[in-house]
Amino acid sequence: MDIYRPVTDYKLTGKVLIVPIVSVANVAQLTVDLITTTFGLQRVGVFDPKYHVPVAGAREDGTPGITMPLELFGSNSSNIAVIQQRSPVLALFKQDFTDTLLEFIRTSCVSAVIFLAGVDTSNRTDTQMLTPTTYIRPASLPDVTSTPLSPLADLPIPPYLTPSDDSRGVPFIPGGGLTRRILSSLPNSWQIPTVCFLQYVMEGDNRYDAQILASVTAKVVNCNVVGWKQPTTWGHGLFGTPHDSTLYG
Repeated sequence: MDIYRPVTDYKLTGKVLIVPIVSVANVAQLTVDLITTTFGLQRVGVFDPKYHVPVAGAREDGTPGITMPLELFGSNSSNIAVIQQRSPVLALFKQDFTDTLLEFIRTSCVSAVIFLAGVDTSNRTDTQMLTPTTYIRPASLPDVTSTPLSPLADLPIPPYLTPSDDSRGVPFIPGGGLTRRILSSLPNSWQIPTVCFLQYVMEGDNRYDAQILASVTAKVVNCNVVGWKQPTTWGHGLFGTPHDSTLYG
């Protein structure tokens, strides 16, 4: 498709695709950073940035080239691939981006897709306080039994519900960005096993939240992780450079 340009010989066929959604605390992007670094995934393609707020920057560890708003990372030796989104979608193109993203996923022959997003923890009900992580699977989607997402049934993670949930659609997700729009746009003919993990978060230092969400994702795709490796850029780019103490006497 025109939206995607490969930069190396790589096929998504049979991979589990992990897609972060820009949402509260950017916890989904931090999670993908951990997954990419820990599993040694490399950039294999870039997407047309026309739907996004323009952004460009240096790549990790001085790698040649520039970082773009939407990139694909993978490895031929790994069963997972991840999309990293570094800037939000322009308001005018929200539905265009959603439709284009879902079409890319549908035609990529992936074996399953996992969406990741944050949800504002200050909006939790009493029952939602029992776990930091929850998930959504629209009722119209096919069952995940005997699919790459089947380990989901063995995890102690409840489905995301709201007090007004009537199971007829995707519930409201405070701080969830395009999550509800993307899940609501999945057609009834959608045959790819799909789940969306939500992490309750507040703005701040969300590295630990990202580790929790990454661990849940790794368990579902049967990837063993002893310890999560943080990108080197987190040391100086996550919260900016340290202040100069001489400025304060």
